[in-house]
Amino acid sequence: MTQELIDLKKSILEGRYADALAIVDELEGMSKKAILRQIKSFLRILLIHLIKNQVEQRLTNSWVASIRNAIREIKEVNIKDNKKSYYIDSDEWENFIEEEVIEDAIADASDEVMNGKFTRSQLSTMLNKNQISTTAISLLALTYTYSAKELPAIMDDYLSQLAGGKDWINREN
Repeated sequence: MTQELIDLKKSILEGRYADALAIVDELEGMSKKAILRQIKSFLRILLIHLIKNQVEQRLTNSWVASIRNAIREIKEVNIKDNKKSYYIDSDEWENFIEEEVIEDAIADASDEVMNGKFTRSQLSTMLNKNQISTTAISLLALTYTYSAKELPAIMDDYLSQLAGGKDWINREN
């Protein structure tokens, strides 16, 4: 990006405004790509823990902490600087999950679910991917409605509905 900024400055100083605008467009594209990569990373973490929950039918404190953190980070990164629009709108998550993230999450989760008992392929056939996607989208929808301060309490209600959620919320084994 440093070279692009040098080129941008040079283009402006030389009065080559069309070149400068092209560089600005390139920088915007690079920025958006980096933000989407960051969102994808947090979304993968969210999905890994939802996969573990579905297969193992339990919910641990560390999984909840990872889910909460992923949702908080996605909320923070997804909103544009104008604080009025998003990089990924609420109606775009399903495609983003199915096309960009779910298979990577399954591959990563196969190393963790039941201590790596299943291959990626075995785990993939065991999963209800639609349910995982629906749960993730429900959690992500909260980021459009609730403030960062409100999210933890609201998420507890949602998480308590997951498999093992009642035991987790009541701190039972």
